[in-house]
Amino acid sequence: MLAGRVLAELRGIVGPGGMLASPGDLLAYEYDAALERAMPDVVVLPTSTEQVAAVVRLANREGLPFVPRGAGTNLSGGSVPIKGGIVIALSRMNRILEIDIPNERAVVEPGVVNLDLSMALAPHGYYYAPDPASQKVSTIGGNVAENAGGPHCLRYGVTTNHVLGLEVVLPDGEVIETGGKAIDPPGYDLTGLFVGSEGTLGIVTKVIVRILPLPEAVKTLLAIFDTIEDASRSVSAIIAAGLVPATLEMMDKHMIAAVEASLRSGFPIDAEAVLIIELDGLRDELDRQANRIIAICQEHNVREVKAAASEAERNLLWAGRRGAFGAIARVSPSYLVLDGTVPRTSLPEALQRAAEIGRRHGFVVHNVFHAGDGNLHPLIPYDGRDPEQKKRAVQAGMEILETCAALGGTISGEHGIGLEKIKAMPLVFQPADLITMRQIKHTFDPDNLCNPGKVLPAADAAAKTNSAHG
Repeated sequence: MLAGRVLAELRGIVGPGGMLASPGDLLAYEYDAALERAMPDVVVLPTSTEQVAAVVRLANREGLPFVPRGAGTNLSGGSVPIKGGIVIALSRMNRILEIDIPNERAVVEPGVVNLDLSMALAPHGYYYAPDPASQKVSTIGGNVAENAGGPHCLRYGVTTNHVLGLEVVLPDGEVIETGGKAIDPPGYDLTGLFVGSEGTLGIVTKVIVRILPLPEAVKTLLAIFDTIEDASRSVSAIIAAGLVPATLEMMDKHMIAAVEASLRSGFPIDAEAVLIIELDGLRDELDRQANRIIAICQEHNVREVKAAASEAERNLLWAGRRGAFGAIARVSPSYLVLDGTVPRTSLPEALQRAAEIGRRHGFVVHNVFHAGDGNLHPLIPYDGRDPEQKKRAVQAGMEILETCAALGGTISGEHGIGLEKIKAMPLVFQPADLITMRQIKHTFDPDNLCNPGKVLPAADAAAKTNSAHG
C-alpha cells in the first residue's frame, strides 16, 4: 500500500482521471497474455512525455518499482508488475503525430495501435510493415519493447528494421532522443539497444518509423500437405530457390481443427499441414513467382495448391491465421505459447521433438508459426485451474526451448523473454554474455526500479543453469 501523500502526488501529475487505485481497477493490470500474475499498487495513465518523466522521478525518489505497459498482449510476462509499485499505462498516448510521405516516415506515440497506423496511412498509398497477429489491439510502443514480428517479417523484417528513432524517458526521469528520420546516424546505436529491451532500460514515449508504399498486387496461396515433413521441406526449398515471399506461414492438423471449429476459414481438416504463402509486388511478376512456388511444392508431394480467388477469400484465410491463438479456447481453458526459432532445415526435427515432448507430459502440441523464418509457436493447451497441469506444461515448454537451442536456434524470435523464459537464457548465452547485459542494465537503471525482475536471470541462477547444461 502506497502512502497517501504519494498517491496524492501521482494524482496531481496525471490528473484525477489518470490514476487507478481501487482493487477492482488494479485487477485488470495484474496480468498480460502470459501465465503469471501480480498486483500493482497503483496504475497511472499519462497523456504526455512530461507526465511520464514526472512519475518516473517520483518513483526514483520513493524507491518504487515501475512497469511500462501497452495493451498487455505480450506473451512472456513482460508487463506483469512482480514487485508491485507503479504501472505506467501508455494507452492514452495514442496520437499519430506526423505522416511524412515525401520522406516515407511517420512519428507516433507509443499507445498507437499497430493496425490503426496502417489504416491511417492507406489513403496515402502506404502502410507499416510489422504486423503481429495481435495488430488489431497491440500498440507500437509494445511492439518496440518486444521487437515484435508477424507474418510479413520474412520479407520485410521485424520491428527493429522499421524503427529509426525514439524518445525515451530513462529510469532516472531524464528524457533523451535517439536516431531520427535520417538513416545511419553516427555514434552508438541506442535506438537498436532500446528496441527489444522489454521496458527494462527506459520508457518509450515517441517512435519514428519507416513506412512503405502499398504493393501494386498481392497473391495468396494455400498449399495443402499430407505430411508435415513435406510442408517443412517445401519451406526450405522455396527459400533455397531464391524466392522470398511476403509471408510463409504453417499450421498443423491440430491447429487447423481448432481454427475451423472456431472461425471456418476454409482450411481442410483432413490435411496434416498447410502453408499460407503470400506474394506481393508488381502484378506482372506475381504469376511467374507463384508458378515457381507451386512447382516446388509439387516436387515435395503437395496435395493441392489453391489461390485465393478474391479479397474476401484472402481475408478469410488470414482471419484464421491471426485468430489461431484465440481458437485454442475451444480446446482448453488455458495454453502456453512458445516462441523458439530453429534453422529452416531443422523444422521437421524440431516439430517431431516438440510433439514427443508434449506426449510425454500428457499434452497435444498445436503448431502455427512463421515457417519461413523457422520461428516456431508451439501451443500447449492445459487447464490452468489444475496446478499440476500448469507445472507439466511449463516443464514441457522448457524442454521444447532446450530442443530449439540444441538444434542451433534460439529461445525467442519475437515474443521476448519477460518472466517466462528467464531460466532459458543460459541455454543460448554464456556467463560473460549475461554479465555484459547486466552491466548495461545497471548503467541505465542502477537502482533496478525500471521493470525489475525481467529478461535477465540472477547471477547465481545463471551459473547453476550453465553448469547443468554444460
